[in-house]
Amino acid sequence: MSRNYEQELRTRTEWIRELVRSTGADGIVYGNSGGKDSALVGILCKTAVENTVALILPISKRNYEIDRRDGIEVAVKYGIEVREIDLAPVKDAVLAAVGTQTKITDMAGANIGPRLRMISLYAVAASENRIIAGTGNRSEAHMGYFTKWGDGAHDFNPIGDLTVSEIYEFLAYLDAPKAVREKAPSAALFDGQTDESEMGITYAAIDDYLLNGKASDADRAKIESYHAKSAHKRAMPVTFPAK
Repeated sequence: MSRNYEQELRTRTEWIRELVRSTGADGIVYGNSGGKDSALVGILCKTAVENTVALILPISKRNYEIDRRDGIEVAVKYGIEVREIDLAPVKDAVLAAVGTQTKITDMAGANIGPRLRMISLYAVAASENRIIAGTGNRSEAHMGYFTKWGDGAHDFNPIGDLTVSEIYEFLAYLDAPKAVREKAPSAALFDGQTDESEMGITYAAIDDYLLNGKASDADRAKIESYHAKSAHKRAMPVTFPAK
């Protein structure tokens, strides 16, 4: 392992604990997708703050089956409270309503899901005086592989500086269930979707570029193209300049 994860666990949980205290919040809420990122976020937050709640927010069949099972397995192992909100009918209602006014593209429709999850997380957070933990990693952020104002929206992110490979290492150190450490990463935007197949590049290649500056010409071009095109996702909205 390239990092000292014993020290990482201590410093990150202390940071989370102080952040919650300084904001005056009573606890934390995060989206439990059943994947590697939400698993690590859940473990860190629960270790730091007892009052941590995981929301399972199914939209696709994958969430009802594999991801739901894996998310619950992690929560049970680490004593995290789990709640579930079925957003599938909500998404159908939004598609039907908006569809009366425009032809919704496949990507626009897919991104409704993460934004509905964001709405749900903020509704729970505001109702229970919680702050929202983000679950995005450095590799995804660099590629812009997240939904603007969807999974990119949160109050704090305890893993945003970690690449995918580092997250897997951290989970191995924490002895997280193999289910979340071995399945293909997926944003679950639609059934059968995986991150790497959609981007056309592996996280191993992305991480080698980010951590070591190494990449084939083809991979470097793809990474730099994704990064440039997604710059708006990592910036605050543009406003008219003050005089």
